[in-house]
Amino acid sequence: MLVEVLVLTLCFLVLLSIGLPVGWSIGLASLFTMLVSIDTIPAFTTVAQRMATGLDSFALLAIPFFILAGQVMNQGGIANRLIAFAKALVGSLPGGLAYVNIIAAMLFGAISGSAAAAASAMGSIIGPKMEEEGYSREFGAAVNITSSTTGLIIPPSNVLIVYSLASGGVSIAALFLAGYIPGIITGLVLMLAAAYWSVRHKYPTGERTSFLKVIKTFIDALPSLFLLIVVIGGIVTGIFTATEASGIAVLYTLILSAFYKELSFAKLQDIFLNSVNTTAIVMLLVGTSMSMSWVMSYADIPQTVSESLLSLSENKIVILLIINIILLAVGIFMDITPAVLIFTPIFLPVVKSIGMDPIHFGIVMVLNLCIGLCTPPVGSVLFIGVGVAKTSIQKVIKPLLPLFFMMILVLILITYVPWLSLWLPGLFE
Repeated sequence: MLVEVLVLTLCFLVLLSIGLPVGWSIGLASLFTMLVSIDTIPAFTTVAQRMATGLDSFALLAIPFFILAGQVMNQGGIANRLIAFAKALVGSLPGGLAYVNIIAAMLFGAISGSAAAAASAMGSIIGPKMEEEGYSREFGAAVNITSSTTGLIIPPSNVLIVYSLASGGVSIAALFLAGYIPGIITGLVLMLAAAYWSVRHKYPTGERTSFLKVIKTFIDALPSLFLLIVVIGGIVTGIFTATEASGIAVLYTLILSAFYKELSFAKLQDIFLNSVNTTAIVMLLVGTSMSMSWVMSYADIPQTVSESLLSLSENKIVILLIINIILLAVGIFMDITPAVLIFTPIFLPVVKSIGMDPIHFGIVMVLNLCIGLCTPPVGSVLFIGVGVAKTSIQKVIKPLLPLFFMMILVLILITYVPWLSLWLPGLFE
């Protein structure tokens, strides 16, 4: 077993260090480990079989549809209406455009289920406006980067679907409901950090918005917000599954974008191509991660980790603290999808043994790894936010730090107060 662990770890780290994409690094590390353990032909067939089996899931069909829905929202005028509504609500407060970014990212991310789409949309639309009104480019990028991750916690969320698959079938509907309160708390806490930074640097206050304008922008944004009611309401009430809901989301966003008349045929071609590219990357990560999970099970890694953690302490607080620290470290070097697929089978038996609900652990895990999306060297949302803002990681780090600190405080709160994650799912049992 020790040999397999060393080969798997060293191969993965070496392949990552030479610049190989994460998906390829995971797949090749799994293959090399199997070659050490068994003969050549069985190693190749086992890895290929595990990848195919991992992708053979009806629930995974929801991911490409939600990706497509997010792309349509980004290009079809839906994001602009959400931003206008958020600006009417909080734009007149000190540092108002920062709050607009956070609220709009929460709404857009919740509907699209994609942190990358939210970071791209909010950064390209709100970022220039913030700079025009006197905000620093780096602060705008920092707010955009961190707030975009809230869409991975607030449903519908592709990552929660992946967690359901990796955990052996935890209810997607329950996970979706569990994400609301933690996601909203994260957004509110980020607003507090943005308020502190804005007051400290004396950022401008926007014009006061009339009540009539708030109502008008709300009505304009209502068709977009109604998508949340349709998707989540249908899943929770059992009218349709999460996969069927994703197809409905695509149809709804296409009809809505056509009504807004902001979606040309040329844009539609780009949308489909971008969606296919993103789906291919995600599915490669899912397939290779499932093969690595099988290799780790073959080497008894989950059982060994579980026994080791429980031998360190039987205190639930200490064990959860250790797991959170490990996941924070993992998030720095690994993207969220493979991290969920690989580490769920390792840590889920541990948290179950100390009485933690799998639904609660799923929210804690996703929230933890969302922080990793904002950190170098593998933080995909960090790179998107910095690229859209046309700045550098070095310059963004300083305004990012208070936002990081607040996200970690939320993580601690959600970890040790299960009620925040389990209250809503409990109402619909």
